[in-house]
Amino acid sequence: MTNPLLSIPFAIPFDRVDAAHVEPAIDQLIATAQDAIAAIGQAETLTWDTTLGALEAATEDLEVALTVIGHLEAVATTPELRKAYEVAQPKASAFFSGIPLDAALYAKLRAYAETDDAKALEGPRKRLLAKTLDDFRRHGAELDAAGKERLAAIDVALTKITTKFAQHVLDDTNDFELVVTDEAQLAGLPKSARAAAAQSAKSKDVEGWRFTLHAPSYLAIMQHADEASLRERMWRAYNGRASGGERDNRALIVEILKLRREKAKLLGYADFADFVLEPRMAKTGERARTFVDDLRSRTEAAFARENEELLAFRRELEGEDAPVLQPWDIGYYAEKLRLARFDFDDEVLRPYFTADAVLEGLFRLAGALYGVEIREHALPVWNDAVRTYGIFEGGDLRAAFYVDLYPREDKRGGAWMNPLIAGAPKGEAQLGLFCANVSPPVGDEPAMLTHREVETLFHEFGHLLHHALSTVEVRSLNGTNVAWDFVELPSQIMENFCWERVSLDLFARHHETGQPIPDALFEKLCAARTFRAANAQMRQLGFAAADLYLHTQLDDAALEALTAEEVMRIGNEVLQAHASAPLPADYAMLCGFLHLFSSPTGYAAAYYSYKWAEVLDADAFTRFKEAGVLDRATGEAFRASILSQGSADEPDALYRAFMGRDPELEPLLQRSGLA
Repeated sequence: MTNPLLSIPFAIPFDRVDAAHVEPAIDQLIATAQDAIAAIGQAETLTWDTTLGALEAATEDLEVALTVIGHLEAVATTPELRKAYEVAQPKASAFFSGIPLDAALYAKLRAYAETDDAKALEGPRKRLLAKTLDDFRRHGAELDAAGKERLAAIDVALTKITTKFAQHVLDDTNDFELVVTDEAQLAGLPKSARAAAAQSAKSKDVEGWRFTLHAPSYLAIMQHADEASLRERMWRAYNGRASGGERDNRALIVEILKLRREKAKLLGYADFADFVLEPRMAKTGERARTFVDDLRSRTEAAFARENEELLAFRRELEGEDAPVLQPWDIGYYAEKLRLARFDFDDEVLRPYFTADAVLEGLFRLAGALYGVEIREHALPVWNDAVRTYGIFEGGDLRAAFYVDLYPREDKRGGAWMNPLIAGAPKGEAQLGLFCANVSPPVGDEPAMLTHREVETLFHEFGHLLHHALSTVEVRSLNGTNVAWDFVELPSQIMENFCWERVSLDLFARHHETGQPIPDALFEKLCAARTFRAANAQMRQLGFAAADLYLHTQLDDAALEALTAEEVMRIGNEVLQAHASAPLPADYAMLCGFLHLFSSPTGYAAAYYSYKWAEVLDADAFTRFKEAGVLDRATGEAFRASILSQGSADEPDALYRAFMGRDPELEPLLQRSGLA
């Protein structure tokens, strides 16, 4: 039988890929790519097509296959697929790490850069040449033989360890369940959460109500359960994932940090942050720390005030001798305070946000801003719950994408977008997907989402549009292949439309009556928007600060002596400074911090990117607001300057092309109520 991974068509045969296909396909695709790269090193005629163009083409089939395999391991994992993935990943890592270390290839690229053909390049091709030479240098092209050998070994080791880290988190997440048999313990939980827990229990043939660590289930307990012991058990389980036993990630974190520092030093950088951030907007770890410190200083007073208010509120309810708040109390009492202060309960919005309506709203918004039409488009899928759509313009298919919305045990948590195929460089359609783990349908009722879950879908759809609407002729500069502190702009700007009446009215209708959100309820939603905004901001800054501390503040001696216990202590000290309640000694959030430790780089030394991009999106959205929100001309300008451009130019230049100036911090502070 033909291996479906060897020549992947636009309609990816997800339904035919088997674990047995993985290793032979990757072996063959690597061999083919190696031959193509060797041919570049022997090229006699130096042109774009024989050098950079050939290098772009050499790895494309392998990259698409790896994306497909990695995606399936994230959404439809099996023991067999996991094992095959664990074998294939180090091979691929070794191959890609070896590309910049190929002396003959590097020599040809440098020789080509000196030709008249290269000096006449313009636009994305000119940018790719400069970026490629810089990337080769940054990834070891000028190291001696021993250095190249060690660098390749580091990259393979990081791939293996970070894959294991992610698998430990997934397994611990899936293994946990909390089954409640006494309905009295469910006091405070909304009807939707009880129904979902009852359905979950039934699916496992157990009596009562079953709760898991997947977001819809976990958050329902943390925000609404009157029973403190339930909240504590869930909180400790979630924040203790992969911190002991056979799945202990603590030692893996130490090993990852050491390998990253060694890699950076080998390449001539002081630390991993300076290595990672050099081609990004922040440029250095010091500038990223300065950014985080500045935002913290602007937030601390409001943060302290919010925490004092929450404790005072608890004592109003329970008496002056009520104990201080514990971490598992924060969400619960905050939800009660929000209800008391604004008479607003997020649960009442669920009937207005059915999943189908939210998707329809996303598609209508894209039509209003960018003139595209989105409708169903049949493609093979990995699970019957997956939906597939096409983005059409002038009757032509510009892109297609998959949507996978609900939690499953064979699917990792969180929400994400993946580009699958970059068709734009060939004048063809783009292909991508976005996944989430939002509240699933219960019984005969449609899936009804919280407003935060709606924001999540808007966010991931923003990433999807960045890929789908790209027109960059160079594959590796296409779509979301941009600096990581810029990549969140197209996604986070979409969240703003979840707070505007004119855009909500495109889709937010009560699923039974068809009525829009009442004015009074909408006003309460908006009034509550900045509720505990300082806490939300400090939480993100805490993650960013811990990330930067671990990757920049430990000197070589401290890192060499670092133990599993010490890394947790150090990380928790930083996190405690940003926490609204005392953290217990066994707090192990770092062991589940997938953003930092589930891939060789990921958001390592770059978690600040979320807040950095918030500055950009809050500022950029002011242009939409000034034009009436759903303004086609503004949408087209954003598409022309940002969405279509990928990494065709520096992020600063793209931003200035849209706004006519550099970004300003004030709009973010105003939006957060912190100005």
